[in-house]
Amino acid sequence: MPDEIKVLKPHVSINVRNVVESVEFYKKMFGIEPAKVRAGYAKFDVQNPPLNLTLNELPFTERGALSHLGLQVASTEDVLALRARWVEAGLITRDEMQTTCCYAVQDKTWISDPDGNQWEAFVVLEDHLPEGRGADVSACCNAAPASLVSLTR
Repeated sequence: MPDEIKVLKPHVSINVRNVVESVEFYKKMFGIEPAKVRAGYAKFDVQNPPLNLTLNELPFTERGALSHLGLQVASTEDVLALRARWVEAGLITRDEMQTTCCYAVQDKTWISDPDGNQWEAFVVLEDHLPEGRGADVSACCNAAPASLVSLTR
């Protein structure tokens, strides 16, 4: 048995109401075609960021227990570049710049897939803030509020 396990990339599998609609969204989000599409199923083999994302069509009425998903990037410029790419692809973004959440100062932008799964692109600008500095963990460990006003399209 090897001493170190080589992890190739994370895998995320999400349930979606309509695979065809979700494939169109994720093509825009990642800027690539799916690696595999079958009845009720699609797979994206994303190289940057490394991610194996699968979509499974399953009828449901409520949002699941998933809070949100994210892409951590290296800089605010990267956040803005992703936002520009998403806007150009026709996706609606919501920005939270210089926001304090999860005991860190972050710049981020959000998008929602057709089933309400929220994705954030974010950079951590300052980390390990002490309690009581407006860094309430409960305010940021939930998906971005739908009422966020800063919409770009």
